[in-house]
Amino acid sequence: MKSCLSLYALLAGVIVSGCAHHRSQVPKSGPGQTSSVSAPQPIITPDTSLSAKVVRYNPPGRFVVLSFPVGQMPQTGQTLFLYRAGMKVGEVRITGPQRDNDTVADLTAGEAQPGDDVREQ
Repeated sequence: MKSCLSLYALLAGVIVSGCAHHRSQVPKSGPGQTSSVSAPQPIITPDTSLSAKVVRYNPPGRFVVLSFPVGQMPQTGQTLFLYRAGMKVGEVRITGPQRDNDTVADLTAGEAQPGDDVREQ
């Protein structure tokens, strides 16, 4: 019984020392010390490009009504591009008038339909 108890104590000691040996060693840095290992800081850049949706299209007049998110509105005369399913399908020029988040643009090239995405590039 005494030999089993000492065997268990010896086995526990080997396991504990083995786990302590394989623990990852991270250099500690305190005040006034610099660490030679530093993780790169991510660069976060906000997307400030204009984007909208075509809400109405008037084929005889060749103009569209565009709805922009709150806080984004293009300038009169600005050219934007229409995309459908990721493919460029047209080009519009902002003419106005503007009401709330909606504005009117003339279709200068291609085609349009409600639901098309509108972007600057």
